[in-house]
Amino acid sequence: MPPAAPTTLGSDRGAFDAIVVGAGPAGTSAALALAQKGFRVLLLERGDYPGAKNMFGGMMAYCPAPEELVPGFWERAPWERAVTKRVLSVVGGGSSTSLVFQAASDSGRPSAGGGSTSDQTLTGFTLFRPQFDRWYAEQAVAQGVTLLTGCRVEGLLLHDGAVWGVRIAGAEDVVEAPVVVACDGTLSLVAQQAGLHTGVRAEHVALGVRALYALSEEGIDERFALDGREGATYEFLGCTEGIRGGSFMYTQTETVSVGMVLHLDSLKARGVPPYGLLERFVASPPAASLLRAARLVEYSAHLLPEAGTRMVPRLSAAGLLVAGDAAGLCYTNGLIQEGMNLAMTSGLLAGRVAAEALAEGDLSARRLARYAGELERSFVLKDMKTFDRAVDFMREDRLFTVYPRVISALMEDLYRSDGTPKEKIGPLARRALKGELPVRALIADLFRGGRGYL
Repeated sequence: MPPAAPTTLGSDRGAFDAIVVGAGPAGTSAALALAQKGFRVLLLERGDYPGAKNMFGGMMAYCPAPEELVPGFWERAPWERAVTKRVLSVVGGGSSTSLVFQAASDSGRPSAGGGSTSDQTLTGFTLFRPQFDRWYAEQAVAQGVTLLTGCRVEGLLLHDGAVWGVRIAGAEDVVEAPVVVACDGTLSLVAQQAGLHTGVRAEHVALGVRALYALSEEGIDERFALDGREGATYEFLGCTEGIRGGSFMYTQTETVSVGMVLHLDSLKARGVPPYGLLERFVASPPAASLLRAARLVEYSAHLLPEAGTRMVPRLSAAGLLVAGDAAGLCYTNGLIQEGMNLAMTSGLLAGRVAAEALAEGDLSARRLARYAGELERSFVLKDMKTFDRAVDFMREDRLFTVYPRVISALMEDLYRSDGTPKEKIGPLARRALKGELPVRALIADLFRGGRGYL
């Protein structure tokens, strides 16, 4: 990527209308939205290039936000595969039970040569953040955004209680601008220093660990029953050795991402090294058969917000907006985990609200509070509120221990053929539950689960 900004700011420190902290999907979306309204935008990234600090290789659910900022986005963006198959497996006692969703052939997914995704409703995309973030930031630079990399923001400038810029470590002392958009990740220093939250608690975040395996494109197509640029995601429950969380496997073009998302407080309580846990999963069925002869390329890890709307801080202050992971905009309900689409949409909305406020010359807390209203009206907070109870339900330990064993025992009995008379499912279920879970607890869980998902 060619240099897009000076290595130091020098006399340009007050030459910007807006500063965006973090060149991930949320930050670049905010920068694009501001630049398209004619404002001078400085996009700050602490990595050597956008995406350098995030080795994420996984799935992004489709969303229209980037297409509003970059015409033909999904035809041009460096995604790996369009996901047409999603598999959820419950693992217990050495066996697994899977639910498979296969998208219809006319689901609107892009073809290998591109094509319209305007009716894309059934699939998402697998991608690599180092490639994707870098390409996306290039689109912002092409539209006039100044990108400064290798730049760590270590504080805010305040004047009469309003944010008026940032302090940068190792460069010029300060950069001034009337509005700052913070997109600096789950542990957002900017949001904390602005008093929007009091710090991140272990029970509100998860640790994502990932291993990347190289495998030929033909090998992936054959092993996962895919064709062309079709992709698959596999999620596994019951393989985290009692720690709350799950495992995943995502197909890229010539690599497979394998990883775990582990609730940080549960991981800390058990004291289990996360990479050892991941290695044992990779060596166990069914992961081992899917990764046969694949070559390990790298490990990576990052933190994710996992508490639903309970982790969403105050979203704005005078001169400041927060978006993406910095705003806690990520959720999982055990069936779906979404974050990047929420990040890009929140970045777009933050950029638009900031642009309107700049045009009006009003960067007050009251004016910027309209951003929260925009998020409320969008799918972002609506989806998070829809699944808040499901997020709470996913904190029940026995979902990751007892139920996988019960389901596996039930299915083994159901399909066993040993010359003895068959039984109905009711007696089989009672036998599987015996010694594992009182019926009263099962009823309570069914009630809570029903409230969370139905």
